[in-house]
Amino acid sequence: CINTPKGLYPGSRFKGTQRSGRSSYEVEVELQDVDLERSFLCGYLRISGLTEEYPVLTTYFEAEIVGKQHSFITGKWDADEKTDKDHWSKFPSFREYSSDMRLLRGPLDYHNSNNVFMRWKEHFLVPDHRITAIQGASFAGFYYICLDSRTGSILGFYYHQSSEMFQSLHMAHVAAHGSGTWEFQ
Repeated sequence: CINTPKGLYPGSRFKGTQRSGRSSYEVEVELQDVDLERSFLCGYLRISGLTEEYPVLTTYFEAEIVGKQHSFITGKWDADEKTDKDHWSKFPSFREYSSDMRLLRGPLDYHNSNNVFMRWKEHFLVPDHRITAIQGASFAGFYYICLDSRTGSILGFYYHQSSEMFQSLHMAHVAAHGSGTWEFQ
């Protein structure tokens, strides 16, 4: 039996903040699909208060889970190996991998770890996917993400070569509250 990391299932929600300089913004993520065998997940990211024109921005994102199919080396989105190492090194749990570049390039078995490392790439604005740029906001970059598989907490850092470095994302898993109604006849 393989344990699923806490919070990695369709419908799972996370809430927290993104910090950029002295500003802080409310963020909520809802996962739509999780396929651990393909090292993939996707969902919606909502950020509040980033711009006046769009008080709440929602983007669709897809994630690469560092594991069987994706290594710590991004190899795209304007991220070189130095950018990768600088960002991954911000996660305390990354220290066990940082000394050996072979570990950075090879597959990682997150089932034997307390952490799941991912990259989240926002693709388009929801509901209008035709909007490609918004004054005061960027979704051209991507997030380096670490999920604590025991608590469901997420720490992330946004990267885009033209954006402020190391904008941080802190989120906690929101427990599902089921309220079933039963009727016996």
